[in-house]
Amino acid sequence: MEYNIKYMKRCIEIASKEIGNTYPNPLVGCVIVHENKIIGEGSHKRYGGKHAEVNAVNSVENKDLLKESTLYVNLEPCNHFGKTPPCTDLIIKYKIQNIIIGSMDPNSMVAGGGIQRLKDNGCNVEYGVLKDECDYLNKRFFTYHKLKRPYIILKWAESKDGFISPIKSQRKVFKISGDQSLKLSHTWRKEEDSILVGVQTIIDDNPKLTTRLVKGKNPIRIVLDPNCRVPVNSNIFSKDSKTIILSKNENSSISENVRIINFDKMDFILNVLYEMKIQSVIIEGGTKTIKKFLDNDLWDSIRVFKGMKNIENGIKGPKIDFNNFKQTNSGNDYLYILDK
Repeated sequence: MEYNIKYMKRCIEIASKEIGNTYPNPLVGCVIVHENKIIGEGSHKRYGGKHAEVNAVNSVENKDLLKESTLYVNLEPCNHFGKTPPCTDLIIKYKIQNIIIGSMDPNSMVAGGGIQRLKDNGCNVEYGVLKDECDYLNKRFFTYHKLKRPYIILKWAESKDGFISPIKSQRKVFKISGDQSLKLSHTWRKEEDSILVGVQTIIDDNPKLTTRLVKGKNPIRIVLDPNCRVPVNSNIFSKDSKTIILSKNENSSISENVRIINFDKMDFILNVLYEMKIQSVIIEGGTKTIKKFLDNDLWDSIRVFKGMKNIENGIKGPKIDFNNFKQTNSGNDYLYILDK
């Protein structure tokens, strides 16, 4: 069956615009082509909303053309009832004969079932088109379903001489990274399902952990606090977003909108997040928190801002070799990124 990869690239393009909006669902874009012309397209925009295939079909003015068209979609169409009916039923209903698919859905409720149902109903199906690019688009969704844990991003900023924080007396006046890097950090926050810090970060800096510098949803806030030391008047207890305290102790004085979960070790923490259907977490904690994940090899992406100033005295950042990292600029800072 003939196909053109430019239409799959378009699927990826329109799907990627919804990053951060569809949890726990994947990012999906769909394009419908008739005689080498796009006659309809759509993406999945939010959990519980219409799927990409539905939006694409609905956008086609002349539905009679569908049976002579080719449908491109970056992820296998669903074959089960969830918040919405199966997309395979819609494709079959309109007799769309040619289906081009990027990734096979790793969700056990789909996992090839959508492809098989389409084939059983006479559709011509080609899958694995731009597979690597389509898999990468849904790296969070794939990690969650294949590894049974969230996609983990480790992020920090450090000075030119490798400190993540000066001595306490200087913290309120010393900025390691610039405004552009801070805004980019907030952009990353809106893309991820949750954000995790250690309790010492809350005690020292009292952060809000929101996306206030950019437009977008706030991540779920998670605090690793074994002995429940988090101050009850901390900014993370605002109603801007949900907050989860991972602790070994109970604290009845904490706000009602906060969930306290007892934990024992790293694997248990990730299991809790998995059970809560949290697909991604960006770790913005201090050296101790980040080191827990590094030491257990629990990470998928590392992102480090390196400023141009020296601190000379303070808390050292995680010891890491940047030789294999991709280096770019973020304003006056260097940005190092490494993806597994």
